[in-house]
Amino acid sequence: MSITYNQAAKALQAATEKAKSINIPVSIAVVDAGGHLVTMARLDSVYGVIDFAVKKAKTAVMFGVDSDIMGTIISGADIHGYGMLNSNEGLLTIAGGVVIKDAEGKIIGAIASSGGTPEQDKEIAKAGAAVMA
Repeated sequence: MSITYNQAAKALQAATEKAKSINIPVSIAVVDAGGHLVTMARLDSVYGVIDFAVKKAKTAVMFGVDSDIMGTIISGADIHGYGMLNSNEGLLTIAGGVVIKDAEGKIIGAIASSGGTPEQDKEIAKAGAAVMA
């Protein structure tokens, strides 16, 4: 099963509210279990972070771990890290991509934020993912 549009919209709304509460201009993307974009919002962020948000979410769902955890894994890959980062049309392995799980703990998608600090991005994305728990 993959995330539905209504679930994705609910996660996006929660993340948007978190971003607004800390006054951070970000882009937020929600992808399904296959890494395909379901919905997104650009909250007056710079254009460059739109792609960052999508890639963070895709990275999280493709590997089943938050994007910063995948970054830790890749950083230990030495010379193979370059190939890993450039796989799957490019990964983004910094904080801000968070897997979304259903009530049974199965990964159904991912949400990511980009435009703040890595810590802020992760906080925003976690707020979105938390509404599915």
